[in-house]
Amino acid sequence: MSEISKILTLGALKKAGYQSKGIKDELRDNLRKKIMNDETTFKGVHGFENTVIPELERAILSRHNINLLGLRGQAKTRLARKMIELLDEYIPVVAGSEINDDPLQPLSRFAKDLIAEYGEETPISWLHRSERFFEKLATPDVTVADLIGDIDPIKAANLKLSYADDRVIHFGMIPRANRCIFVINELPDLQARIQVSLFNILQEGDIQIRGFKIRLPLDMQFIFTANPEDYTNRGSIVTPLKDRIGSQILTHYPENVAIARTITEQEAKLDEEQVNRVYIPELAKELLEQISFEARDSEYIDAKSGVSARLSITAYENLLSAAERRALINDEEHTRVRLSDFMGIIPSITGKVELVYEGEQEGADKVAQILIGSAIKALFPKYFPKIAKLEKEDEKNDYSALLEWFFTHSDFQLLDDALDAEYTETLNSLSPLEDLLNKHHEKVNQKDKLFWKEFVLWSLVEFKKLSKDRVAEGYQFKDLYGSYISKL
Repeated sequence: MSEISKILTLGALKKAGYQSKGIKDELRDNLRKKIMNDETTFKGVHGFENTVIPELERAILSRHNINLLGLRGQAKTRLARKMIELLDEYIPVVAGSEINDDPLQPLSRFAKDLIAEYGEETPISWLHRSERFFEKLATPDVTVADLIGDIDPIKAANLKLSYADDRVIHFGMIPRANRCIFVINELPDLQARIQVSLFNILQEGDIQIRGFKIRLPLDMQFIFTANPEDYTNRGSIVTPLKDRIGSQILTHYPENVAIARTITEQEAKLDEEQVNRVYIPELAKELLEQISFEARDSEYIDAKSGVSARLSITAYENLLSAAERRALINDEEHTRVRLSDFMGIIPSITGKVELVYEGEQEGADKVAQILIGSAIKALFPKYFPKIAKLEKEDEKNDYSALLEWFFTHSDFQLLDDALDAEYTETLNSLSPLEDLLNKHHEKVNQKDKLFWKEFVLWSLVEFKKLSKDRVAEGYQFKDLYGSYISKL
């Protein structure tokens, strides 16, 4: 910035040897440098390294306008915003220009008249790349005037100009985004007649405003985003417009839990006090991500609508908040996440999924609980021996001692807001559970141990070896049949 701060006129710009460059060439050249220097091109975007990002890089190198096609919560807008980092840090513009005129290649009447009047002394300003990103959410009420422009009667009156004078034009968002990245989100929601107005802009850079013949070869990088479901639910991208979009790139959800965890921990908004007060076990983080994977395969949820990555992010925030709330109630400086805290993430699930008919019949809350249970059931075999559906009466297995303990104890409860000391004492009183964990995970982190113990209990419920009942202030675990037999 120190060097360009001295270049404030057109003459100084020419003397410095500045060469005009189109935005697509600008993106291409900076991308080439990053690739040759083995730099990460889209930092903070995870899981696309071998799929989406190579395709996006090829599209940029090809100078294409791009359509990112994918379900909700697949980082489409994030990718578009990251392209700012491939722009030059600063570019010169004619000072006061509405459409960021290049001083060496002016487009607007304002810029041409200014240069004609002042010549080499024409004032210029410098535009930072952070200001070169425009974004518009396509909605049915968007008009041509919003995007392209219209006649401004107030300007005509103030300047005492005829409506036949092109100086009465008020430019819309697209001309004002000249030499910038312009993103239209949810393109199918844009009315067909509005999409038609984009044809010439993408192909030749022409814009049409009322009766004026205006040729402005706008220099822009267009990025569109769309959801495949939108093609049938709300609208579609008109065929001639699709034909003018150079590359259509398909996005996808994280392919495994490890990638999903990285995204969640990066995006979750937590303050330092919360992080210091609440400890979250590694198994809890894995379980949280597994819920999203279960939701994407659930018979109760519309797969075509998708399950956004925001489900895991907001659920992570809610999970820590559930533990934090308990610590505040109990006036404890530190606490750890418990499995029962997962009931606190239900509001994060119910608002993020679209239910099919069967899901509506069950109810959103019930479906959320089913997903949590399914995630526990899916994760358990990864860490513990398989639980047989049926055992012979005299056959012993890893879980026999634990199940026998519950046969004789029917009052085992884990209270939601129990003090950490009470919670620890309750779980540690279950000696067969301690033995089971020591046998299969002797080296488990001591801070994680209580969560693992609770995880085993909830898993046995999911495999129908124990029953779990909601009591006034927590959960009661019992032998599946013992309480019934004792009444006989």
